[in-house]
Amino acid sequence: MDQVFESLARRVAQRTSRRGFIAMIARTVLGGLTVGLQPLLPIDRSANAAGPGTSAEPGDPTSCDYWRYCAIDGYLCTCCGGGPHQCPPGSTPSPTSWVGTCKHPSDGRDYIVAYRDCCGLAACGRCLCANTKGESPIYRPQLNSDFIWCLGAPSMVYHCSEASIVGVKS
Repeated sequence: MDQVFESLARRVAQRTSRRGFIAMIARTVLGGLTVGLQPLLPIDRSANAAGPGTSAEPGDPTSCDYWRYCAIDGYLCTCCGGGPHQCPPGSTPSPTSWVGTCKHPSDGRDYIVAYRDCCGLAACGRCLCANTKGESPIYRPQLNSDFIWCLGAPSMVYHCSEASIVGVKS
């Protein structure tokens, strides 16, 4: 066994240089880092580029009539210390969500909105909205907002709900 590894090591040493070996290791490491930094799946972020998600967005995000809350059900995170698409400090966004499709008043396009419960703090109790446009029965949970979506979060205690744009309906 020792002779096999010794002869193999000698053959490699005769055919390569130290600089070539170091360059090969560097290429491998840099190539691995480059691949590791790339997303594994393509994601369309054009909906968040300009328009929706900016400060020029029309409407009041603390009102149930805000355009992206067309299918939200719960306390608005904008009234509880968070934002339209951000959980308040101290709460954790649930890894699961329900979805809705809302029409943007400025550009007239339909956006796919993921509604996520923020968990871990006591219920906020402010700005309760029960918009159920497009809601489906409980046996189609991806479109149902009636149960607490804190499944998989560190805590099942519901605090508020936020609305993140995830795409444009084609």
